[in-house]
Amino acid sequence: MALNGQEVTVLGAGVAGLAVARALALRGASVTVLEQADAIHEVGAGLQISPNGAAVLAALGLGKALAAASTRAEAVELRDGLDGSAVLRLDLGRLQAGPGYHLLHRADLIALLAEGARAAGVQVQLLQRIDQVDLSGPRPRLVTAQGAERTPALVIGADGLHSKARAALNGAEAPFFTNQVAWRATIAAQPGEPAVAEVHMAPGRHLVSYPLRGGTMRNIVAVEERPIWVEEDWNLKDDPMALRLAFAGFSPRVRGWLEAVDEVWLWGLFRHPVAPVWQRNLAQGAVAILGDAAHPTLPFLAQGANMALEDAWVLAAALARPGDRAAALAAYQAARAPRCTRIVAAANSNARAYHLGSPIRDLAHLGLKLAGRLAPDLMLRRFDWIYGHDVTAA
Repeated sequence: MALNGQEVTVLGAGVAGLAVARALALRGASVTVLEQADAIHEVGAGLQISPNGAAVLAALGLGKALAAASTRAEAVELRDGLDGSAVLRLDLGRLQAGPGYHLLHRADLIALLAEGARAAGVQVQLLQRIDQVDLSGPRPRLVTAQGAERTPALVIGADGLHSKARAALNGAEAPFFTNQVAWRATIAAQPGEPAVAEVHMAPGRHLVSYPLRGGTMRNIVAVEERPIWVEEDWNLKDDPMALRLAFAGFSPRVRGWLEAVDEVWLWGLFRHPVAPVWQRNLAQGAVAILGDAAHPTLPFLAQGANMALEDAWVLAAALARPGDRAAALAAYQAARAPRCTRIVAAANSNARAYHLGSPIRDLAHLGLKLAGRLAPDLMLRRFDWIYGHDVTAA
């Protein structure tokens, strides 16, 4: 279908929403983003943009902005959380030449995407909370919290974990608690530490940390297994002492970071199924979902934002190709669903591997150490199917 002049309404001004808005606008669409907050902003946390996500940002003309806002990662290191000893180092310099592996603050990614969207002509409307997406008529019907109604021809649901667009396509779904909770925090740091993402592993818990903003800040995400349910909400504040007590048995390096934490947020980790239906064509309109609305993932492979960026490119490209809209939307889901399902499953597997207890833990760590020494390239190539995938090259 031709996108020149096509009006598109995107729900949500997060990574997925802003990326797809720019991708569509650059192809000629007239895009409006509806955001429920009073400003475009993000919580204070870091994220990792691997080469597959960086390739999309480069294709969107945001490669220089990404380089300016991020730190290019040197390696990923797995460490024994209790004594700090090295288990495996994945040297990211061994990756094939390309857009690189980047560490950056989530707010900085949102800022560069928002600037890119507006520069492409995207209109962003704030304080637009959508309470209902109704697909019973010829066009999607959006009902706001204030009771106002909109009937745009094409709706893109980038409205996250609790997506109204997903619910309209698939009905109500009940995620289940994984018996894991995660804390997130950032602390001030002295520049000069290597740009390494460290994973400190121990029975029943692990902690991930890496530098941000030129090394002046350090990101911390700490995960603990527990039977007590916690809300699936990033905005639940917790006592830093609870975090320190949970990781009191960890190495001095980790404990030193946690002593510097003065504000921490806690959220429960829930497992959601990948949505069976990502799109629907109507008599006079259509709806599609992407990002967390389509395939929420646990944060154990650092691919949530990267999958959202890939979705944005593939969806916009599909809609811009000659042909009818129904075929374009079906092609989008067919292209994305198998890959995202595989990535979500791999993240689930990592959740188990990080928390092994002895004696399996000791054997697994020994195996990783030997593999890292004898075949470091082979260990890194295990991730080629993720990092080496470039949706913009299709």
